[in-house]
Amino acid sequence: MDTQVRIRRGFADLAQRQVHYRCAGEKGQPLLILHASPGSSRQQVRLIEDFAGEAMVFAPDTPGNGDSEALSAKEPEIAALAGAMLEYLDAMGLEQVRVYGSHTGAAIAAELAILAPERVSHLVLDGVSLMEGAELEEILATYAFPFEPDLDGAYLARLFQFCRDQYLFFPWYRRTREGRRDGGLGSAEDLHAWVTEVMKASTTYHLNYRAAFKWPADRRLPLIQCPVLVTAAVNDPLYDASARLAPLLPHGRFLELPRFDDPGFRTLRHDAMAAFFAGNN
Repeated sequence: MDTQVRIRRGFADLAQRQVHYRCAGEKGQPLLILHASPGSSRQQVRLIEDFAGEAMVFAPDTPGNGDSEALSAKEPEIAALAGAMLEYLDAMGLEQVRVYGSHTGAAIAAELAILAPERVSHLVLDGVSLMEGAELEEILATYAFPFEPDLDGAYLARLFQFCRDQYLFFPWYRRTREGRRDGGLGSAEDLHAWVTEVMKASTTYHLNYRAAFKWPADRRLPLIQCPVLVTAAVNDPLYDASARLAPLLPHGRFLELPRFDDPGFRTLRHDAMAAFFAGNN
């Protein structure tokens, strides 16, 4: 894949706030990319690069993440975050888009397709979750809370460990043999960038996380009418849920992707998405 793509950055002025975004590409049907929690569109720079030669790619920081302002100080619902993305599309003059969403971004992307079906032609959901009962109670009680600044910088150490341990365990706080992931840490540069993006939104990043944990995927996915491709890497913690939920889609299917650290992962993901967008699968 071409890694020499120039990714531009900007802010869109909405009625009550600003949205920060990354974009690349000057031709082709627009592709909207919605990132996972925590972090920002910085997490999606490789996917932006992969499609910049064939699409106009737009990747906003979702509200309360990265450099985008939160909707409010209160926890939103996923539908409200989808409404914010629709407002972003209007501000950017994007009438119809293809949409890719990862984890929290997948929930927002799904709700955007339900909210404005005429605006979404194709939908890729990369990692879909459904949490209920005791699992949901544990996640809400333990997983994501604000990192309030303090004068001795202890919150920075906690924030760093929170990001680092998401590479190593799932959930990140289950530091046991059973909770261990086997993908390794990735690069120091990627970890630094991730920590930096979470640091920017240290007191609001958790709001969208909590909304995504509560999102009832089993009740919402059947409402999507556009073509949908559900994907998950084999070492994605949401793999099992994604494969289980995909059959609920009226016009969807599931595609297994190789491990994130597989040398062919980027090419296989791109080719699968491009074929789906072209109607070849």
